Amino acid sequence: MRFSFLSLARNALTGNRNWPAQWRSPEPKSAYDAVIIGAGGHGLATAYYMASVHGMRNIAVLEKGWLGGGNTGRNTTIIRSNYLWEESGKLYDHALKLWQDLSQVLNYNVMYSPRGVMMLAHNVHDVQVTRRHVHANRLAGIDNEWLTPEQAKEFCPILNISKDIRYPIMGAALQRRGGVARHDAVAWGYARAADALGVDIIQNCEVTGITRDASGAVAAVETSRGSIATRKVGVVAAGHTSVVMAMAGVRMPLESYPLQALVSEPLKPIMPCVVMSNTIHAYMSQSDKGDLVIGAGTDQYVSYSQTGGLHIAQHTLDAICELFPVVRRVKMMRNWGGIVDTTADRSPIIGTTPVPGLFVNCGWGTGGFKATPGSGHVFAHTVATGEPHPIAAPFTLDRFRTGRLIDEAAAAAVAH
Repeated sequence: MRFSFLSLARNALTGNRNWPAQWRSPEPKSAYDAVIIGAGGHGLATAYYMASVHGMRNIAVLEKGWLGGGNTGRNTTIIRSNYLWEESGKLYDHALKLWQDLSQVLNYNVMYSPRGVMMLAHNVHDVQVTRRHVHANRLAGIDNEWLTPEQAKEFCPILNISKDIRYPIMGAALQRRGGVARHDAVAWGYARAADALGVDIIQNCEVTGITRDASGAVAAVETSRGSIATRKVGVVAAGHTSVVMAMAGVRMPLESYPLQALVSEPLKPIMPCVVMSNTIHAYMSQSDKGDLVIGAGTDQYVSYSQTGGLHIAQHTLDAICELFPVVRRVKMMRNWGGIVDTTADRSPIIGTTPVPGLFVNCGWGTGGFKATPGSGHVFAHTVATGEPHPIAAPFTLDRFRTGRLIDEAAAAAVAH
């Protein structure tokens, strides 16, 4: 069923009792043309574009838990494309362009809101680095602009630009096309659209092994629900990528860290945009429900814990209270952690591996959500054709052998 004003009205008149299931819950087949491991936003987007763009329909997406229950459901939904290097800018801007009409393409409201993302500068070094980003982006055709402290406060009235605070604001970079989207809706929209094209989305199906034939190529995946034969496997497992890839004998240049976020009690609208600070590892936006969504940086230690260190959240809230004094008495309702996979250069890995038929999409660190449609689009091309998409070609696994790194640590060092 396509969503439309007519379908909404018809179902409203019948008490909303006749809506069909949004996607099927099929039993796994014995064989598929391709298997995607991980039913988060990136994995579901990959399957959708493999079906819609490349005509592959005999595809399974395997998820050990529930659909969108990993980092897709745990992130803080920031969308932007103002990364430093040209390779990164092309990738993230490709995603940002897909975000703009994604609701229409999927026939599902992903609640994309281009409200603007503002990145603060607190010292001379911040000013130099941030202005460098602005100039690099504009040379690459990506919108980004420099604001004075007064202009930053005009754009976000609750911002404290006093000169006597611990981290005074000396300016800001603003990408007006940046914003937020609803993370759950993104996963559900891609799942619904992929299912409609015949893709099997199989939840509660943990991958326990990857079988290789005598030539070393992928032959099957072993799961908690039986063996599934396939010649193509795309691994999109975020923080658990290293574990899954080890099943095929591939060691990944990744480290996994807890990443924390918090939400407040709901408030009337006070926050018209997203405000971020790399220096103090804190950022904030306001959701459509009214709660303040606050993000912190990664913990300092590698771990698969989803609790994270209390001192990280405390440091973030100290900074938020200084930047936005109006929220000092607001109650926090809950906090949580996700597991992010980071590379040495803080850029993703998208492409082939030494194992024929095995492909990987990982290493997004703290900024994977914003890339969801672009990541799925270019990775679908790679899995379907066996060749890297031109936009994704620089993000090869082999760059850690050749040394052709894409160092985005300055743009991706904080949770955004």
